[in-house]
Amino acid sequence: MDLIPAPRLVAGSSEGGFLLDAGTTLRAVPGTGGTERWLRSTLGAALGLPLAPGEPGATDSGDANAVSLSLDTGLAAEAYRLEVTAERGIEIRGGDAAGVFWGAQTLRQLLGPDAFRRAPVRPGVPHSVPYQVVEDRPRFGWRGMMLDVSRHFMDKDGVLRCLDLLAAHKLNVFHFHLTDDQGWRIEIRRHPRLTEVGSWRARTKYGHRASPLWDEKPHGGYYTQDDIREIVAYAAERHITVVPEIDVPGHSQAAIAAYPELGNTDVVDTAALTVWDTWGVNPNVLAPSETSVRFYEEVLEEVLELFPSTFIHLGGDECPKEQWKDSAAAQARIEELGVANEDELQSWFIRHFDRWLTARGRRLIGWDEILEGGLAPGAAVSSWRGYAAGIAAAEAGHDVVMCPEQQVYLDHRQDGGEHEPMPIGFVRTLEDVYRFEPVPPQLTPEAAAHVLGTQANVWTEVMESRDRVDYQTFPRLVAFAEVAWSALPAPAERDFADFARRMTAHYRRLDAFGVAYRPPGGPLPWQRRPAPAGLTARDLGRPIEGAPPNV
Repeated sequence: MDLIPAPRLVAGSSEGGFLLDAGTTLRAVPGTGGTERWLRSTLGAALGLPLAPGEPGATDSGDANAVSLSLDTGLAAEAYRLEVTAERGIEIRGGDAAGVFWGAQTLRQLLGPDAFRRAPVRPGVPHSVPYQVVEDRPRFGWRGMMLDVSRHFMDKDGVLRCLDLLAAHKLNVFHFHLTDDQGWRIEIRRHPRLTEVGSWRARTKYGHRASPLWDEKPHGGYYTQDDIREIVAYAAERHITVVPEIDVPGHSQAAIAAYPELGNTDVVDTAALTVWDTWGVNPNVLAPSETSVRFYEEVLEEVLELFPSTFIHLGGDECPKEQWKDSAAAQARIEELGVANEDELQSWFIRHFDRWLTARGRRLIGWDEILEGGLAPGAAVSSWRGYAAGIAAAEAGHDVVMCPEQQVYLDHRQDGGEHEPMPIGFVRTLEDVYRFEPVPPQLTPEAAAHVLGTQANVWTEVMESRDRVDYQTFPRLVAFAEVAWSALPAPAERDFADFARRMTAHYRRLDAFGVAYRPPGGPLPWQRRPAPAGLTARDLGRPIEGAPPNV
């Protein structure tokens, strides 16, 4: 069995299988209509089958040429049971609508690579599904991927394709990094200069921030509010929650370039700032003023109208405090608020928005720097600088999403060779990701219950195209998806050889999907980008500070 993620139970009932053909009907009870539409539009289109509507329960009369969808209150949320028999055809039962959908994703894999195409390549040829039972449920409720569209913009169709790929791997959270120093990507009608000015930069650093090379073409783009509505609706049909990120108070130069009054005007000529064109940690941060607070409340009012997600991500990472230390206005603010220092000033900023979101029925989540100066009571933490912050937050009773840079930053290199397209960061192979464990063993059961789940992060400083995102993300995201979904043993005991065997079949699915993944043997010749004359690959993609010496 070559299913990915690995299911909890697979049992074969007999030899042979069910044939889907032009006469196969699709029967759905109320509550499963989303999966019914997906099967007809996606699987039906791939196989050239109409999957005509049938009456639920009609298989009792002996007509077994059907795919039947139903709900089963005896199953847990997101759990499913897929049963294929000669007597009843294909039955998918889910503990909820999401469970039915994940069962349909398993059916797609069982039908082979052709089921991952957009049109039939073998029209008229029946497709067989072996007689069997598959029972499964996820380990974590938060199984996510973050995509950074600020450093390099991805158009709407690329985002929709990304959502399809997440759904195909049973990932259910799309963390949408929409704002940063290098670009503001979401239309805010009350503040139009955020996109008129903030969504474009004049040029872009090529490679690591230490690289001497530049791409002199302007780069930019943004999503209209209707684009966002479409993305959110498309995700919801696939049982994926879109969590938007509006980064504050650091990573804000694009917003300050659009509205200079948001910056620390008494220490910086903010009117001269442009959208940032390089990488790294930027010193230009929001002023801790009522002007900034009111501005971002107005931004978030529109964000909440567009995104129904419980969690709203407010960043909070990499906020240098030098400008606040030098700013008389910021120091006066510290005295006015009665906080002890600049760390507590950032905490005040985060706490304000924690209360603001809570009053509107939402929850704040931020990168683990929001722990500095004291964590807002209702806030959750994305633990990216390793496990320590996540452990501290969970032990203090805060919810945590584990996404440590050392394990699941997919912009990092995939082997130690100089021939990687941009060899930055830690070396993290496919096997390394497969052996990632989201729950630290030192957590008590009570603290471990605060680990909502895990996500992989895709930062795009050195990913200027969709193909480059594909190359960095796959196949490692496949290994991550199994970690997030399946009930795997401890990392040292995981059967990577079996996973690699199952990947042999899965590569054919990715091929059919059109994913430009990194081949298992390493980069193909066209994927190796030789450094320009006088430079080495390391000049373009240097390891991050603190990376192991072998990289």
